[in-house]
Amino acid sequence: AAAFDATGSVFDLGDLGPSLGVAQRLSDLDPQALAWVQALLGADALVVASPVYKGSYAGLFKHLFDLVDPLALVGKPVLLAATGGGDRHALVIEHQLRPLFGFLEAQSLATGVYASDADFIDRLPAAPVLLQRLDRAVAQFGHYLPRRPVPVQDRSFAEAI
Repeated sequence: AAAFDATGSVFDLGDLGPSLGVAQRLSDLDPQALAWVQALLGADALVVASPVYKGSYAGLFKHLFDLVDPLALVGKPVLLAATGGGDRHALVIEHQLRPLFGFLEAQSLATGVYASDADFIDRLPAAPVLLQRLDRAVAQFGHYLPRRPVPVQDRSFAEAI
């Protein structure tokens, strides 16, 4: 958000509360959860991330997108990201997340971001390679968003946090 002089919001699936797990359609969500999903669907761009579990995204993550109209994300730019305990799950972006968002006809950015436990210090991204990849991915939003980004070489993700 800082790179594009935009407003950003961060949500966790836990913010949706217990209604997500039992919902069979969006209208089954409680009012707060429904407002959260409407904000997600109304955003100009998304950064979606999931922890890797058994080589794929989390079940509730997939369930959320199962509830969404398949045309709700058409053309929306999406940065795909995932975290896992080690590097062996890095292809989850290409083999799991990209096909899901391709089906939804979102515009997945070319650069996905995978990070393992070793890439964080005090729960913040810290590995230089990870920070460079984040900068590259965020800059790719510039093709989709009306605001001009601050050049990557002038402002890095690391400086923004």
